[in-house]
Amino acid sequence: METAALNYWAILVAALSAFLVGGMWYSPAVFGKTWMKENGFSEGRQHVEDFWTQLPSLPDCGNKSGDVSWTRFQLEACAFYGFLAGFGWVAMFIGTTYLFERKSFTLFAINAGYSVVTLTVIGIIIGAWR
Repeated sequence: METAALNYWAILVAALSAFLVGGMWYSPAVFGKTWMKENGFSEGRQHVEDFWTQLPSLPDCGNKSGDVSWTRFQLEACAFYGFLAGFGWVAMFIGTTYLFERKSFTLFAINAGYSVVTLTVIGIIIGAWR
């Protein structure tokens, strides 16, 4: 795959979408309070969404872009493959770890759900911006 085939704007926007989805997902209005409780964090903890935690999204979005840049996948297929990456890879790996560590199903659902939703959104952005 040639790097010239990658859409760097789509990669950047997709990576930023992970930050935005995470900001909403882990906000107190959505899952933030439950997430903090399940982790044993105090209410005063000001970490829920930090820009630096989203830097790993850049190579992930680049990988997803590389996966679809040489194909003729339609938007729906890119969204579906994003979902499969989130559910089939990330959620299952997190699930194995959480079972081993005896973490709660609630914490698993929050964190795995974030990955599934975020990777689906990334697939939509990469698939639409071609």
